[in-house]
Amino acid sequence: MQKLFGTDGMRGEAGRFPLDASTVATVGRSLAIHLQERLGRAPIIVVGRDTRESGAWLERALFEGASAVGTEYHSAGVITTPGVAYLARALPADAGIVISASHNPYQDNGIKIFSPSGQKLDDETEQSIEADIHRQSTAETVSLPTRPESEDRALQERYLDFLEKEIGKGLSLEDLHIVADCANGAASELAPNLLMRLGAKVTPINDKPNGRNINQQCGSLHIETLQESVRVASADLGVAFDGDADRALFVDSRGGLVDGDSAIWIFAKYLQDRGELSGDIVVATVMSNVGLEIALKSRGVRLIRTAVGDKYVLDELLRSGGSLGGEQSGHIIFPRLSLAGDGLVTTLFLLRAVTESGATLGKLSEGFTRYPQVLVNVRVNQKLPFSEVEAIRKLAKETEARLQGKGRLLLRYSGTEPLARVMIEGQDQTEIEQYANRLARVIEENLGAG
Repeated sequence: MQKLFGTDGMRGEAGRFPLDASTVATVGRSLAIHLQERLGRAPIIVVGRDTRESGAWLERALFEGASAVGTEYHSAGVITTPGVAYLARALPADAGIVISASHNPYQDNGIKIFSPSGQKLDDETEQSIEADIHRQSTAETVSLPTRPESEDRALQERYLDFLEKEIGKGLSLEDLHIVADCANGAASELAPNLLMRLGAKVTPINDKPNGRNINQQCGSLHIETLQESVRVASADLGVAFDGDADRALFVDSRGGLVDGDSAIWIFAKYLQDRGELSGDIVVATVMSNVGLEIALKSRGVRLIRTAVGDKYVLDELLRSGGSLGGEQSGHIIFPRLSLAGDGLVTTLFLLRAVTESGATLGKLSEGFTRYPQVLVNVRVNQKLPFSEVEAIRKLAKETEARLQGKGRLLLRYSGTEPLARVMIEGQDQTEIEQYANRLARVIEENLGAG
C-alpha cells in the first residue's frame, strides 16, 4: 500500500491524487469515523488554511467528507499552521486540520492533522486513513457544498490574543522598527497585527496574497528580499515567514542573516542564563552547522542531533525532557509553550531576548561562528550501509579523525534519488573540499552507477 503521509502530512499537486476533491473528502470522512469510534461521540474538528487558490475548494471537500458523519466543524479560515494546533488544544477540539503546503509553490497543497496536544497525528490513525483512501473507488466523485460552515474570525482573534497576552505578556516593542516579510501567506494579516499590538513600528512586505504569489520570491526561502528591505528602511531587524508561518528567519540591522542555528544559539544563552535550559541540552538535526555544536559546548551545553524533520526534533525533546529544539530552516520548538513549531512564537521569543538584553540582534548572534561546508552528491546503483564497504568505512574513519573537534562528516543517502551525499564541515574550505572529493571518488568506485 502506497504511503501517503510523510513527516509533514500529505502533500502533492492540488487537483491530483491524493490532493483531489474525492480523496480529501475521504480524508475528512475517515478521520471523523475513526475519531468517533475512539471517542464514542461525534468528533469536534477545527480547520484552517493558507492563502493558496486551491485552499478554499479543498476545505469544501474536507467539510463534505467530515460533515457526512455528523462532525462538529469549525473553520478558522486563513490562519497559520501553529494557529490551528493552538486552537485544537484551546477549544478543545479532537483534531486540528491544516490545508497548506508550507514553503512549496502555490500549485501544491497539503493536509496536516494535529491531535489536541499539538502533536501531529499518530501513525495508527494515519495508516487507517491511508487504507480508507486506497479503498475508495477511483470513479467516486463528490458534490462540493458552495462553502463550509461560515468562517469564524473569532478563532483568529483568539489565537492573536494568546500570542499577545500569554507569549507576549509584558513585552514592549515600542522602540523597535521591524520589517515583516509575510511570504504572501498565512501570516499576512496576523504578523503585522501582532507586532503592532505590542507597540512596534512595522513595515510589512509581501502581505498581499492573491492565491498564486505565496512564497514567490519572498519569505524565508528568499531572504534577500528582506535583507534589502531592512537596509532601505533602516529598520532594527526583520523577520521572514514561510507560507504557513511555522518557521521564521531573521535579519539584523545590517542585513545579516540570523537563521535557525543562530536563533537557537541566542535562545540557548537566554534560557541558560535564566536557569531554564533543561539538562543543558539542545536538540537539532544532522543539518545544523558544527559551529553551533562547538559554540554550545563552550557554554557546557550538549547538542543532540536527530534526523531531518521537526517531528524527530519534537520526539527527542519529549524523550529527553529538553526545553529547546529546532532546525536550521527556522523551525523552532519550545515544548513548554507549544509542541508545534510556531514562527510567531519564535519571533516574540527572539524579540524578548533583544529587548531584555538591550543589545542588537547582531550583537546577540556573536559567539557562534558558522563553519565552511561542502556537499558532494555521488550517483550510486546500490545503497549499502557505508560501514559495510571497507574502503568507504576506512576513509570515513580517517576523515573524522582529521576533523576531530574542528569539523564534522555526514554520509547519507538521498531518500528520493539514487544518490549518496557527502557533507563535510570544517575550518578550512580547501581542506574539506579535498576530503569530500576523495570520499566521493571512493564511494563512486565501490557503489557507483557508472
